[in-house]
Amino acid sequence: MLAPVAGQATPATALLARQKVTHRVHAYTHDPKAASYGTEAAAALGIAADRCFKTLIADVEGQLTVAIVPVSGALDLKALAQAVGAKRATMADPALAERTTGYVVGGISPLGQRKRLPTVVDESALDFDTVFVSGGRRGLDIELAPGDLVALTAATVGRVRT
Repeated sequence: MLAPVAGQATPATALLARQKVTHRVHAYTHDPKAASYGTEAAAALGIAADRCFKTLIADVEGQLTVAIVPVSGALDLKALAQAVGAKRATMADPALAERTTGYVVGGISPLGQRKRLPTVVDESALDFDTVFVSGGRRGLDIELAPGDLVALTAATVGRVRT
């Protein structure tokens, strides 16, 4: 386990430290002109896009829900709705996602959110020893075991990517 990079503590890194979960914190210089936060992170960290996961917030029949999918794919909203026993999902309003999670878009971590939301992790995460997710700030990622990610978020695992 590595300590957070100086000046990079976030609710996500604090949660991992409190829970004594093995993880590594990776910082990189965020380019505000980057077209995609997730692909920027994968490229900056030198990892496959399949191993880097984005945190998306959807509105599933009035309930905000977190979807964690590889940056190499897109969220399948119908599959997400089915994974949580609903019929329909749409992407949440970004401002609402920020207020609810306490993070800014492009830096929304699945860990340490203000309010615990139903969460679904794409099953492809289990193909890796470790995966990368946002550390709660643009330019900051956390590497951890997918089982720890699932446990800390009380997530359901299913295929929710296209």
